[in-house]
Amino acid sequence: MSSALTDLLRHPIVQAPMAGGVSVPQLAAAVTDAGGLGFLAAGYKTADGMYQEIKQLRGLTGGPFGVNLFMPQPEYPGAGTGSTGAAGAALPSAAAVEVYANQLAGEAAWYETELGDPDSGRDDGYDVKLAVLLDNPVPAVSFHFGVPAPEVLDSLRRAGSFTLVTATTPDEARAVQEAGADAVIVQGVEAGGHQGTHRDIQENDGSGIGLLALVAQVRETVGIPIVAAGGIMRGGQIAAVLAAGASAAQLGTAFLATPESGAHPLHKQALTDPLFVRTELTRAFSGRPARGLVNRFMREHGPYAPAAYPEINHLTSPLRKAAAASGDAQGMGLWAGQGHRQARELPAGQLVEVLVAELEAAATALSRGGAGR
Repeated sequence: MSSALTDLLRHPIVQAPMAGGVSVPQLAAAVTDAGGLGFLAAGYKTADGMYQEIKQLRGLTGGPFGVNLFMPQPEYPGAGTGSTGAAGAALPSAAAVEVYANQLAGEAAWYETELGDPDSGRDDGYDVKLAVLLDNPVPAVSFHFGVPAPEVLDSLRRAGSFTLVTATTPDEARAVQEAGADAVIVQGVEAGGHQGTHRDIQENDGSGIGLLALVAQVRETVGIPIVAAGGIMRGGQIAAVLAAGASAAQLGTAFLATPESGAHPLHKQALTDPLFVRTELTRAFSGRPARGLVNRFMREHGPYAPAAYPEINHLTSPLRKAAAASGDAQGMGLWAGQGHRQARELPAGQLVEVLVAELEAAATALSRGGAGR
């Protein structure tokens, strides 16, 4: 398959794997066919669900694509006041989850649904999904929420898959390189959706690093290729991260509004709706920091949500589904990066073309000493 990032894309544009039904095969195929690198999100899917999407995507494009996996979370300690996992992250307590569940009882009554079971699993089917990807190799595999074991990365490489791992600090990027990944996805605090921190430490909330500063720091820390992610909506921003030392840019929110995206129509509309004026990092929906449009649910519950992923994610899942089904954007997790107001409702392939044109214009302006778009 591929031994270099440049073998996977004609243009330095990666479509972010957005879990929850957004990164569908149609979106990934459109981006790949336009010269970028399309991605499927295996998070929250069964191993068979992931496999079926891979089969569908292969039927839509003959080009390279990637699949993203969520790393298993530290073992849940059960009843108690919380403890510390092997990675050093504070683990949630059953009591904290129960308190939050009691707080959400009114939401369940309002949406006429039950809360989800917080103990529905912590590994997201990781081992089974890995086995599928080793039996049916794909061109690229990326990881979120931690670093895979070196032997996992080595086995994927021997199977022909290019491996990437998310990092949010220079130290995390160093750990990614030391584990043997082929590239690091450097995620700035501007990014929509879940921050891919390796250890979920609540005391670090609000201390994220902006993308340009982070890319520059990581470039001086590691020697592997960098894919820059976080708030990128225009070709000029892609030019900026390339100039800072990245080899490519990963865009999520920019592709969220495309017709090929599997995002709920209310989610797409909210990106440019004047009613939603800003984003925040919140634990309200999942128990892990994730950036989304500020709505009623986030305002009312964000300050009280414990650091308990994926327990809180399981707990609120029926609420979010019920809110979407009833057309209530105020109860949905509207993940979005800080550049959401710049979203364009273009077909995904056309969006790649526009981004490339903007990138080329910006690069030309930079070479002439001017200012690009």
